[in-house]
Amino acid sequence: MAIDPDRVTTLEMRMAEQEKVIDELSGQLAEQWKVIDRLQHKLDALTERFLLLEEQAAPEIPVTKPPHW
Repeated sequence: MAIDPDRVTTLEMRMAEQEKVIDELSGQLAEQWKVIDRLQHKLDALTERFLLLEEQAAPEIPVTKPPHW
């Protein structure tokens, strides 16, 4: 069985293109994880701040028996 040099060249070119695309996608994925990590930290900080403000703003309601008891 003879190996077609043009076919081998075509396959090598496709493989090189796919490797380039995979590297680009990997880089984009890494950047997206950085963005997600930053957003998660911001969300955590905002959640903590909201809970603190909610605690300060909410008056303590005493636990008492209703008048009909």
